[in-house]
Amino acid sequence: MAEPKYPALDLRFSPGPGAGSLQDSLYAELDSYEPVAIQEHDSGDGWRVFFRTRRQRDAARVALRAEFRNALLDLSPIDVPDDDWARRSQADLKAVRVGRIIVAPPWDLPVERPPSRARELRALRRGKPSPEIVVVIEPSMGFGTGHHSTTRLCLELLQDLELTGRRVIDVGTGSGVLAIAAEKLGAASVLALDNDPDALLNARENVARNSAAVDVREGEVGALEAPAADVVLANLTAALLRRSAKVLGRLVARGGTLIVSGFAPDEVRGVTSAFEYETVRDVREGEWAAVMLRN
Repeated sequence: MAEPKYPALDLRFSPGPGAGSLQDSLYAELDSYEPVAIQEHDSGDGWRVFFRTRRQRDAARVALRAEFRNALLDLSPIDVPDDDWARRSQADLKAVRVGRIIVAPPWDLPVERPPSRARELRALRRGKPSPEIVVVIEPSMGFGTGHHSTTRLCLELLQDLELTGRRVIDVGTGSGVLAIAAEKLGAASVLALDNDPDALLNARENVARNSAAVDVREGEVGALEAPAADVVLANLTAALLRRSAKVLGRLVARGGTLIVSGFAPDEVRGVTSAFEYETVRDVREGEWAAVMLRN
């Protein structure tokens, strides 16, 4: 039997000032062609973008060449062998800590055994949350292993909130890392939404792996219908956030909080202006930013 291959694009761009804005624009353009994963080059100067079909890959290549001809140093179509490429490409990932949250792959769990879910819940009910929360994430085609700056920034802002008894919605959940973290921080109800079948499968597996009470559902950003929540998370792109501002706004309860990320620091003003909310805090890491807004 022939070894399966994944259609992909290798693209390179110049790092440095302006790279964040370029990457955000690339994300927005690629979104129309439904990439299943984006793997950063070790050198930091580009991406390998994976697609479900060669037709999607080739259409994306034509669009990127027309839109970003002068900004991209290389844009090459390739077919990547090995049906376990995601696991192999991320096998050297280590656990990362954000505040008191540790996001770890199964092969790099903390030496000390993490507290059981029952113990975590008892501590929350006593008002004494566990000093350390471990979220176990199996790397796959879904985004959000905890290693990307935008995920870490969202986790940082999430820990600013009192989530005990609150309702949370995670839009574009990817691997489910933010939704699982919210549940472990005490949220009474967590709804995780995505429109990518691979991400949904991975999110459900990670929810089960963490024994988390998270409802994972398929849903399009532009057609989301759910009861308003106390906290809404949306780690998307600047373009998608601006385009979906009204839909996302309807998901936030009166007096609720919206945490958004997936954009460069110089895009903060454009993103926040799309929402008629008070800016509570914005945090930045390198070429990325996240903002907490209050309804």
